[in-house]
Amino acid sequence: TPVTVIGGFAETLLGLELDEASRREYLGMILKQSQTMQRLVDDLLTLSSLENSAGTDTEQSVDIRPLVEALVGEARALSQDRHTIEIRFQSRPSVLASAPEIESAIRNLLTNAVRYTPAGGRITVDWRERDGDGELTVRDTGIGIAAEHLPRLTERFYRVDRGRSRDTGGTGLGLAIVKHIMNRHGGRLLIDSELGAGSSFTLRFPARR
Repeated sequence: TPVTVIGGFAETLLGLELDEASRREYLGMILKQSQTMQRLVDDLLTLSSLENSAGTDTEQSVDIRPLVEALVGEARALSQDRHTIEIRFQSRPSVLASAPEIESAIRNLLTNAVRYTPAGGRITVDWRERDGDGELTVRDTGIGIAAEHLPRLTERFYRVDRGRSRDTGGTGLGLAIVKHIMNRHGGRLLIDSELGAGSSFTLRFPARR
């Protein structure tokens, strides 16, 4: 865990005489793990707030296209040009929603797509209307997920591959947060994936929104 790593390296720094290169390496590991711990605390606070709040925050008409464009910009910065990320909208939709919560949901899906798609892969974000409902889909050409894992993906801390999740800095709470946000908006999180063939995560908003 982050705390174990931070404690171990801090103990080493206090107990041994180290050259400058080793000292900087250990301090870098402490910083990296403290950032992981911060993400974990932030996600736990977000999830707790969603679970304990009776309803969504003040709702407004959220213009989805510019919101997605801003979040794709963040995803491209995280990707550092390792992926092609595209937006494909059939219209310019708006959704009656809590803007901060919808932003959090889309950001989580984009961050996961970048983390679990190998370099050279493609990520697309598209919007479509189906039977009156609105669907925002984040699709990737990443590593994919085996069918037996799909029913448990939105459980808090559930890991498909513990080693890979640790390497990518994930907290295991992102999809749980997305599911709670969609439930609060009367919508659904839909997941479709095939091992080795990529994944798609869809936020489906009901027609009344």
